[in-house]
Amino acid sequence: MTASWFTPAPPRVIAHRGLATEAPENTLPAFLAALALGVTHLETDVHATSDGVAVLSHDADLGRVGGPATGILGLTSREVARLRLPDGTEVPSLDDALSAFPDARFNIDIKVDEALEPTVAAIKRHRAAPRVLVTSFDDARRKAAVAALPGVATSPSTRGVVRAALAARTPLPWFRRSALRGIDALQIPEKHRGVPVLSAALLEAAHSAGVEVHVWTVNDPVDMARLLDRGVDGLITDRSDLTLALLRTRSSK
Repeated sequence: MTASWFTPAPPRVIAHRGLATEAPENTLPAFLAALALGVTHLETDVHATSDGVAVLSHDADLGRVGGPATGILGLTSREVARLRLPDGTEVPSLDDALSAFPDARFNIDIKVDEALEPTVAAIKRHRAAPRVLVTSFDDARRKAAVAALPGVATSPSTRGVVRAALAARTPLPWFRRSALRGIDALQIPEKHRGVPVLSAALLEAAHSAGVEVHVWTVNDPVDMARLLDRGVDGLITDRSDLTLALLRTRSSK
């Protein structure tokens, strides 16, 4: 495991797109709100501008958060820098976030092929690989980022998660080991379309291989407590404020 990203010890609270209760998601104020509460890990997503700058956004355009419906890939970095969301918040680049929060751990989902090189370049500029975990729903994209960033942590694509879940149910130790080789964390939903993804067998296999299990996206404190009781190592959540409050309550008992 990458030493910096995997500190402090679990359970981990991973703020999904920051804490967007009073600021738009994936913005510096949303990240600051989470960090101010004591969160150490921030989850975010990257797209790329037409001139090759990694911009923080879950969607391919900014329409859902009040920005233009024009795709980010159709805008230059200068055009994005001039944008303001309805509350006046700027749309940050990955460089902005890594610079603004030099001690934060970042969980970065590379959304499109065009964002791969800009994301790698930004992480290298800030020498941030030890405090970054990269992932992508596209496995080739994820592997390319990992290969370009020695020391970076990673969690698998959908294909890798399916392979790990199937391997955990087999009696073949070599298959279980091979399915978890080269990854540091399994970041999974508890269920997908009603079908359980998280299982006791998967938790056991992951932990035996030194791989953490993080579940997304968990916003109900009842679910948070239940998953922690099952032994998961981290919760990816829109409500890091509620998660931290729950952890404080549990630690005081």
